[in-house]
Amino acid sequence: MPKPENPIQMAVIGAPHGVRGELRVKTFTGDPLALGDYGPLFSKDGRAFEVIDIRPAKTVVVVRFKGVNGRDAAEALNGTELFIDRSALPDDGEEDEFYHADLIGLAVKDETGAAVGKVTAVQNFGGGDILEISHAGRKGVLVPFTETAVPEIDIKAGFLRIDTVAAGLVEESGEQGADAQGRGPKDGGGDR
Repeated sequence: MPKPENPIQMAVIGAPHGVRGELRVKTFTGDPLALGDYGPLFSKDGRAFEVIDIRPAKTVVVVRFKGVNGRDAAEALNGTELFIDRSALPDDGEEDEFYHADLIGLAVKDETGAAVGKVTAVQNFGGGDILEISHAGRKGVLVPFTETAVPEIDIKAGFLRIDTVAAGLVEESGEQGADAQGRGPKDGGGDR
C-alpha cells in the first residue's frame, strides 16, 4: 500500500519497552487495541509499520512492529507519528459521532449564520471534547463540544454553528455572573 494521500494520525510512538524491540505507543483510536486493525501504518516519510502484537499498558499500548527487533531499533523510532489513509476509517458511526480530523478546518458560524472563525483543533483534557477555534480575531478560544454549545454540524457544507451564549463567548444580556473584579458575588462571608 502506498503512502496515504489523505493521512489521519492514529498514534505516536514513544519510548522502547524492554530490550526486544517493543515500543510504548499512544493511540488516538476509540479502542487503543484496535490500532492493528487498520492495516499498515505509515510515518510521514512513507515507511510502513505492521503491528504483529499489541497489549495494554496503563495509559498506552505496548506494540511489537514487524522488523523492529531490538532496543536500538526501537529507540530510533521514538516520536514517530503513525498515519493511515482517511479512506481506511469506517463511516458507520452514529449520526452524532465525528472524527476529529473532519471537524478541524470547519468554518464556525454564530446564531445569525455569520462566519466568526474556524475550528483549529479538538482537545480533550479529561472532561470531554473541547473545540479550539479562532473567533473574532482571537486564537485558541475553547468551546465545549456539546449539543447545546454546538447545535449544528454540517461536514458536507463545511461549517458548524455555535450558540455563543452556551459556548461561553458572550454573557446573556441582563445577567451578571461576577462582580467587577471577576470573583463572583459578594456575600459578606458566612457558609456557602
